[in-house]
Order: sequence, then C-alpha cells, then structure tokens
Amino acid sequence: MTALLGTVGVWVALAGALGASVMLILTLGIRQDERHNRAFPWVAVMVSGCVVAVVAMEIALLTDNFSLAYVAANSTKTTPVLYKFATLWGALEGSLLLWALVLCLYVSAVSLNFRHQISDRLVAWALLTMLVVCVFFFGLLAGPADPFGTLPNPPVDGNGLNPLLRNHPLMAIHPVMLYFGYVGFTVPFSFAIAALVTGRLDERWLTSTRVWTLIAWGSLTVGVLLGAWWSYEVLGWGGYWAWDPVENASFLPWLTGTAFIHSVIVQERRGMLRVWNLCLLLATFALTIFGTFLTRSGVIESVHEFSASSLGPLLLGFFALILVVSVTLVGLRGDQLRSPGSIDSPLSREGSFLANNLLFSLFAFVVLLGTVFPLIVEAINGDQLAVGRPYFDRMLLPIGMALLLVMGLAPLLTWRSTAGSVLAQRALAPAACGAGVMAVAVVAGAEGVGPVLGMGLGGFVIGAALRHLVIAFRRNGWRGLVGRSGGGMVAHVGVSLLAFGFIASTAFSEEGEFQLRPGDTGSVAGHHITFVALTDTMDGPNRVVRALIDVEGRGIHSPAITQYPTFGRPIATPSVATSFIDDVYLSLIAIPEPDTDSVVIRVLIEPLVAWIWIGGFVIGVGTLLAVIPVGISRSARREEEVVRR
Repeated sequence: MTALLGTVGVWVALAGALGASVMLILTLGIRQDERHNRAFPWVAVMVSGCVVAVVAMEIALLTDNFSLAYVAANSTKTTPVLYKFATLWGALEGSLLLWALVLCLYVSAVSLNFRHQISDRLVAWALLTMLVVCVFFFGLLAGPADPFGTLPNPPVDGNGLNPLLRNHPLMAIHPVMLYFGYVGFTVPFSFAIAALVTGRLDERWLTSTRVWTLIAWGSLTVGVLLGAWWSYEVLGWGGYWAWDPVENASFLPWLTGTAFIHSVIVQERRGMLRVWNLCLLLATFALTIFGTFLTRSGVIESVHEFSASSLGPLLLGFFALILVVSVTLVGLRGDQLRSPGSIDSPLSREGSFLANNLLFSLFAFVVLLGTVFPLIVEAINGDQLAVGRPYFDRMLLPIGMALLLVMGLAPLLTWRSTAGSVLAQRALAPAACGAGVMAVAVVAGAEGVGPVLGMGLGGFVIGAALRHLVIAFRRNGWRGLVGRSGGGMVAHVGVSLLAFGFIASTAFSEEGEFQLRPGDTGSVAGHHITFVALTDTMDGPNRVVRALIDVEGRGIHSPAITQYPTFGRPIATPSVATSFIDDVYLSLIAIPEPDTDSVVIRVLIEPLVAWIWIGGFVIGVGTLLAVIPVGISRSARREEEVVRR
C-alpha cells in the first residue's frame, strides 16, 4: 500500500508539473495573459503529489517496510529513529525525492510571492523554467530513479546505510541545508533565462531575485561548512576538507554564486557587468547539476558518493542542455547586454568588485580543473589519476590571500574613484587591526611568512568591516546593521574568523601516536593524555570498543571503533576535546588484540579549528541580516553616505 501511495504521488506530481508547464506555454504563446492563473492549480497538484510521495517513503522507513527495495537496502530495524528519518536522503533515489521536495517548496514560494504578477511575461517565463526543471526531476523519479520499487520476497531485516552516514546527527541537517542551497539557485537562474527570453535585461529582475539568491547562497554556505564539520567529527583523519571531488562539486557553485552576489551590486548601481553577471548565474546553476552528476553517476570514488546508477547520461545530458540554452540566449541578446557604463578607476568600489570576481573565477577554474582532469584522462586513455591536496594548496593559497586583501579594501573605497589620501586615511584603523593580529599570532608561536600574513589580512578584513558597521550604526542606528550592506559586512567578519581557523589548523597542527597501557601518559604540544580503560560492549548487533582517555584539563573522552555485522571493515569514531584555542583530536587506531591491554591512540592538536564553525555561524547571521528589507531608496542613500565618510 505504501509503495502504491508513493508511486501515485510521484506520477501526480509529474502530471502537475506537466500541466502547469502546458498552461503557461499556451498562455504565453497566444498572449492571453488573464489565463496565466490557470497554472496555479496545477502547481498545487504537483506539490501535493510530491508531499504524498515523501510522506509515503518516511512511513515506509519508520515502520521498517522492507518490501520496498529502497528501505531494504538502506535501513535496518535497529537503526535509531533519527537516522531512519534521514535515510530518505541517504541514498540515490531518496535523495532525488528530497531534491524534488525542496524544488516544490521553492516553486510554491515563488508562485505565492509573484501571484499578482503572473501576467508579467518575465515572471511567467521564470515560473515555466522552474517547472521544466521539476518535470526533469519528477521524470527521473517516475522512471530510472523510482524510489518505490518493491521486492517479491522481502527480507526480515535490511542492510542499512553506510555506517559513516548513521553515527552523527549532522546527517539530519547537512544534506538538507546543502539541497536548499543547490536547489535555491533554480530561482535566480529561471529569472535570468526569463530576462534573456523576453529581452527585459535591465536591473529590475535582479532586484526581484535578490532575496532568493541570498537565501540560496546562505544555505549553501552553511551546508558546505556543516559538511566539513561532519567530516571532522566522523571520518577520523583529523581534517575537515580533503578536496574530495564531491566536496569540490558543492564548492564550485558556491564560488561562482559568491562572485555573483558581489558583482550584481555593480550592475544595480552602475548598469555594468550585465553579460558577466548572467554568465555567473547561469554557470552557478549548471554547476549544481554537474555536482549532481558527479555524485550520482558513479564516475568518481568518494565517501560522499551515492551508488553507481544509470542516471549519469541523463544528468550529463541535462547539464549539456542547460549550457547550450544559456550560451545561445546570451549570444542572441549580445547587443542588448552591452553595458552603458565603464570602470572609471581601478581604485574604486566597482574596481574592487571586478577584482573580486576575477579572483573567485580563477579559484573556481583551478578547483574545476583539479576535479575533472582525472576524469578526462581516464575517458581518453583509461589511466586513473588522482589530483591531491598539494595541487590545491599550492595553486589556491595566493588566490585566497588576494581575496582577503580585496575583501578588506572594498568597504574602504567609493564608487567611481577613490583618492589615494582618502584610502590611506580609511585604511589606517583596519591596517592597525591586521598588524595587531599578526603580532598576537607571532607571540603565540606562529611561524612562516604565509600563515602570519594570512592572519594579518584576516585582521585587516575584520577591521574594515567593523569600521563600516560602526559608521553605519552611528548614522542609521540598527538599520545600518541590516540589509545587503550591513549583513554583508557581518558575513565578511565570519569569513575572516573562518580563515583564522583554516590557516592555523593547516599550518600549525601537530600529531603523535602512542601505544598505551592503563595509566600510561602521552604528550603532544603541551597536551597530556592518559589512557584510563578500555570498554568492549554491544550496541544492538554492533560491537563497540571504546578507549577512555583523560585529556588533562578537559575531562574524559572516548574514541571508539564499531564493528557492524552488515559492513565489512570496522568504523572508527574520533573524540574531540575542543576549545577556543585548539582541539585535542583523539582516534583509536585499531581494535586491540584479545590478549593485550594496550591500545594505539593517534593524537592531533588542531589550533583554532573552533573558529571555522564560529565563522560559519557568523556568516549565517550575516545572511539573515542581509535579507531584512530596509527600503531600497533609503538604503541606497544611507549606503552612499557611509561610503563618503
């Protein structure tokens, strides 16, 4: 019954998406604007069908309905309720079902927000574009990615998810936030396509999608950082970002999306960078589909990858279609996209935004090249290559430094041109802040020109952002802290805090490995650990071996290894004694032999890692502040006053 209900839900959703699309095509074709509203009931049908399908799958998961192949493959009777619920997005078919649900939520919100403007052809074309994307994903769910396939002989129990996906509560949060970011870029992408189709290429469509873009970007930012935190807490290798191809696939649209939300300000204020902004936005959405292809096609090996499937050619074809349509429309509207303005001086606000965009684009190109180059080589001659961390660190370090410098300079510059004396005066306090951070870093033991300079640039960015916020608050009160300008500066502070954590944990981490018996002590970087005892227990069918470790000044911590009967190799779960200064990261290397009372413990000291997560929280707060409306004309005047100070 559950399988039938879910299947009906998917087909009803597909019918609703097709019906709404047909209604919009017919009304756009015969220009009967009063009939555009007939698409809304079909949108409601689509959303209702999708909700029914999702509820049906959750019921099947929570009630252990192993007659569904998806439940049998990815859940067990002993799986905790939280992870049973999250199993919806733990494997291929269910993840696409979540994708479709999030897409339906965005379509519903856009339809509700623009319900009185549906006769506007730009809005109608944007909604039609979103519905075409819906048709594609519901088509996958109704065909090759059917999540409601059944088994003729259901097993007594299921296989369960990969253990790495069911040992941390972030499993219930990180993918959802990531999808709200990924799917959210469908909204500005659809309006960009609509602007190109209708020839309405002024700045009004940008204003209409500003909040949607910020929501998508903020969700993607939080999703990526939660994924890094999850990796840090779960995988046991002591890091949080390995330049894994699937990690890169989520990072690429973030890079181009970040470039877009900066450069779009130039277009709104000066009417410049129209082609550039359209290309960035179109590329951002295309990269979300490309990331979906990497994750669900089986072309790469990754801890994040879903099982190999037959969806690869379909996703790659959809990606190619997006590129062809986007490039064709931009080419056809080339004459209309010429910008009326030009950059008067590189030492200006728009000059800094252009530099910012070039650096982000170069960053994205380096990441994309390192991600797809092994795939290209393998496709050509069958050789399997791996592009590792040294490539990314060596290539991206100078770009990251330059980005921090531009981030610090941008709030100090005025539009059109900035006198050198004015810039020097404004940069005095931020530069002092940066110098102070460098001095503190050196006193704390930091070594090397690159890391110390990076810390100083982070301090410079914080100083520039705080200067901007203080001036805005003095002139405008709390309104100076909200809107795109105020929220953006808060986000800049978050990025700098994140940079502190990244630089310190990358450049100054230390590690040691000890074989300890009860009562023995080891020491790394001034931190003393004492092995207290070993426990060997059963958690349901799973064997859990824990080492109780006393971390001096931070209490007892218990890194563990779990042996799952349905999974071949044991899974290590680290334990982290965290603080604002550093983390003591503990991993149990292997299950001890039965006849020995000693354990092998790996200890890593990771300086300032907590500031990565704090920085992510601050970025999230900045995004929320940025979407608060403050009145367009009043905000513009106030921003201009702040810039002139």
